[in-house]
Parts: sequence; structure tokens; C-alpha cells
Amino acid sequence: MVSTLAFANTTIEVQTSETKIKALESIWVTGKITDVAQYKPVKLRVIGPDGKLVFAPQVTIDDNGEFRKLLNPPIPSFKPGEYIVTASHDDTKSVAQTQFTVISQEIPRNSDIQTSESKVIVEKEQQKSSKEITIQAEAENGSDVIMVKGNTNFRGTDITLIVKSPIGNMITIDQVTPGMYGDFQAEIKIGGPMWKEDGMYTITANHGSSSEYKESIKVEIKDGVVVPEFGVTTSLVLAMSIISIIIVSTKLKLATPFRY
Repeated sequence: MVSTLAFANTTIEVQTSETKIKALESIWVTGKITDVAQYKPVKLRVIGPDGKLVFAPQVTIDDNGEFRKLLNPPIPSFKPGEYIVTASHDDTKSVAQTQFTVISQEIPRNSDIQTSESKVIVEKEQQKSSKEITIQAEAENGSDVIMVKGNTNFRGTDITLIVKSPIGNMITIDQVTPGMYGDFQAEIKIGGPMWKEDGMYTITANHGSSSEYKESIKVEIKDGVVVPEFGVTTSLVLAMSIISIIIVSTKLKLATPFRY
């Protein structure tokens, strides 16, 4: 089912890949929005049959104004009934809406055991004193692409990546789904008027049902490209230069004629 609403010059539509699914199946939510700031995400809300909020992800918009989000069944499964999906954006009062129906499905007996074990693991990980999420950035000197990698102990929701400029303005926002072992990675493209400031840009990974887990890193940007830290490569070049100077100096001394 597709719903399209317009406000002023903005249009927004949302749809689901299926109109009816089983309780243990996943479903795609897709849509398109026009005439809004693309660095701001689309806000999805999924209301269950009991009227309670089931999902509230923020989804990035691509260059064509399209967005998509895969909804996996919550633990232990979707409740049977009708689900209402709405899509909104900060730059418009328009709200698009669609719905899908979930039919009951018997949960395999071993799934109950796995579900209980998963809950125990999550609770134990939340009590650890070590960081729940780690993040690192990789980029070549002069590159316009930053590869963000990391790992999380909390796999129940997507990770939201937020990039802020040196003066604190939000540059872009993205979402990534952690893998089976909590690993995640995302590619951040640099360029355009939003990246015109020179200085340290902050990349923050937010995770958890209420974004309670956060970890940040800083990347220096100058003239729209990455400036690497004074690291191993630079140090090696410097060491090679010093060695070359020593060798040249030694050769000069040897070449000087001996005077009696």
C-alpha cells in the first residue's frame, strides 16, 4: 500500500514490500521525499495493534530522495494484527502513512531457548564496565572518503552516525545495521558546502534503544579533504630523511682532503 502527501512543494510517500506477513518474517519499508534537506533523516514510526510504539528509526535519504528500512521482528515475534507506519521529516508538516498486517505463526520450541539466552547475553553486556561500542575512522591523505568501522555489544537496533563540524553544526547523519558479531562499517563522503570549514570534525556513533551508548572520534578536514594525523607513515618519511642527511654528511667528511 502506498500513501503520498504534499505540503507546499514537498511530497513524501511511504510503502511496505508486503501487505501481509507472518509473525516471524521481516518487511521492507521504502519511500521517497522531495524538496527537503537530505542531511536530515526521515523519521519512521511503527504502531502495533495494541497502539504502542514498536519501532521509531531515523532513516537516511539518498541522492534521489529515496529511503528504505528493513524491519526485523521484535523479540520474540510480531504480534498478530494491523501495524501503522508513518513517515515524517523536520522540514515539512506532511506525514505519509501506510499499514501492513501480521498473521499469527507458531514459534519453534528451540526459538524460545535462543530468545532467553539472547536476553541474558544482552543484560550481561550492559553491565560490563568496558565500552559498549567502539569506533574508528580510516582515510588516506587527501581523500574525500572516510571509512568508519566499529563494534557494538548491543545488537537490538541500528547504529546512528552523526557528523558535526568544528563549530558544532550537524553535517550529515547515517544509519548502519550491526552484523552478527556486532561489527559495523559505513562510508562517509566528504565534499560540498557543508564541509567548507577547516578543522576537526566529530563523528559520533549512537546506539541502544534510547541512544544510551555513544562513542566519538575526530577527523581533521582541510580544503574539503582528510588531513591524517602525524602517524607511522609520516614518522617513517621523517626518519628516512634524517638517515639521508646523515649519509650525505658522512660522505662530505670522507671527501674532504686530509691536511698535514
